Amino acid sequence: MSLSYFVKGLLIGFAIAAPVGPIGVLCIRRSLIQDRLYGWLSGLGAATADALYGSVAGFGLTVITGFLMGGKIWLQVIGGFFLCYLGVQTLRAKPADHAANACKGNLLTAYTSTLFLTLTNPMTILSFVSVFAGLGLAGAQRGYFSSIQIVLGVFAGSALWWLLLSLGVGFFRDKLNLRSLVWINRLSGLTILGFGLVSLGSCLL
Repeated sequence: MSLSYFVKGLLIGFAIAAPVGPIGVLCIRRSLIQDRLYGWLSGLGAATADALYGSVAGFGLTVITGFLMGGKIWLQVIGGFFLCYLGVQTLRAKPADHAANACKGNLLTAYTSTLFLTLTNPMTILSFVSVFAGLGLAGAQRGYFSSIQIVLGVFAGSALWWLLLSLGVGFFRDKLNLRSLVWINRLSGLTILGFGLVSLGSCLL
């Protein structure tokens, strides 16, 4: 069995996940304020969304692509407001409370919040469609098994990036004092809020 399609998908998923955006900021902050697991699960939510959008591009589901792009303004508005909400919540958060009150229920929140954010970003599907087309990986040109390999590779590549990021950032966690964590919250909150405002502002242009 050839793994060439899986490897291609892995490289695509890694490359698309790597640029630092609001998801990256959330992953970094959660790895520092809470722990590596929270950071990685945050990234895993984005990796799941990447795999879903990768399957749309990989299987050549043009109807779904058209539907998503037709509603991209509303998706962008919803995602923008959610980013603003997360930004404000981050600004108001107290690091000591996070450390004391972290519970299993928050793991699901870490995962679903980034899953939702990535799914409401219409540029994600455009990225996959463009990359797949540029590499000649259109769904009509190969069988379903090859497409499945690519989608699994996309998920693995994206998940690998978030694992490496959360592990790397997590090494600095024990070196931070409370004052540092407060500033991380402030900078992260302002950055996430800024992404949200830019997203909403672009809808008016």
